[in-house]
Amino acid sequence: MNSEKNGLIKSFLRQWQLQSMVIPGIVWMFIFCYIPMIWLIIAFMDYNIAKPLLESPFVGLKHFHDFATDDRFWRSIRNTLGMSSIKLVLGFPIPILFALLLNEIRSLRFKRTVQTISYLPHFIAWTIFGGIMLNWLGEGGVINQLMMGLGLQDREILFNSDAKYFWWITFFSDTLKETGWSAIIYIAAISGIDPGLYEAAELDGANRWQRMWHITVQSIRPTIAILFILAVSGLLGSNFEQIFMLKNNMNMKMAESIDLYIYNMGLVSGRYSFSTAALFARSIVALGLLFLANFSSKKLNGEGIF
Repeated sequence: MNSEKNGLIKSFLRQWQLQSMVIPGIVWMFIFCYIPMIWLIIAFMDYNIAKPLLESPFVGLKHFHDFATDDRFWRSIRNTLGMSSIKLVLGFPIPILFALLLNEIRSLRFKRTVQTISYLPHFIAWTIFGGIMLNWLGEGGVINQLMMGLGLQDREILFNSDAKYFWWITFFSDTLKETGWSAIIYIAAISGIDPGLYEAAELDGANRWQRMWHITVQSIRPTIAILFILAVSGLLGSNFEQIFMLKNNMNMKMAESIDLYIYNMGLVSGRYSFSTAALFARSIVALGLLFLANFSSKKLNGEGIF
């Protein structure tokens, strides 16, 4: 044990220039992620922004009871789980398939061009991309013209004004914006596979699809498992910027996620203790989902985060 510890220390000292580059990230995380956690205490208080923190009266679990009995809160939970489940079931495999198909392209120039074009939308802010989506989905927009051109509908539909389409709009827009960026980590994992494995399989008579399934997919399975665990732990999270840009009064009953609910209760209504209690509860459930997903993954395929 001591020799292993000494080896780690020596390795750290040899790479002190590289290791020191982590320090700004640690300082940033400590200041903006850990110090603000002190304010979670207001979830158990009737916090008044005009008074010092410790002068607010302690009320125990009052705010937890209040949001647990609020129908609007449970509606936001339903909406969040609905949108997140669609993204998990249908959206999670898409970057994997995209990375696998991109890996099969033989022209290096064409491959780089497709990859660059695919991840460029990630760098467009949702304030801009959301506006583009609203234009596409509006009357006379690209989506309506395409659907009518294919004969799938006989009149124009205001998709974003009909609540029943909202979950699918979030899935479509998120997939369009993030597929290329999400595929990068899978492409990086694929690039680390030994080319000799493909050559040996080809000599054994394996076709391209067999090589893809038995070599590529199996080699990146640990990466898939880790990202799936993180995706499951984020089921109660939502892309706040996306939903904030696409919501309106006509689709709000299907658009209000737990993040938007917390925002409306906290910053809009000024119920800081109430919104903090809801955020605290959501974080605890997310932590439980992380442990559950990690345990299940280790039991099923032996891969996990910890």
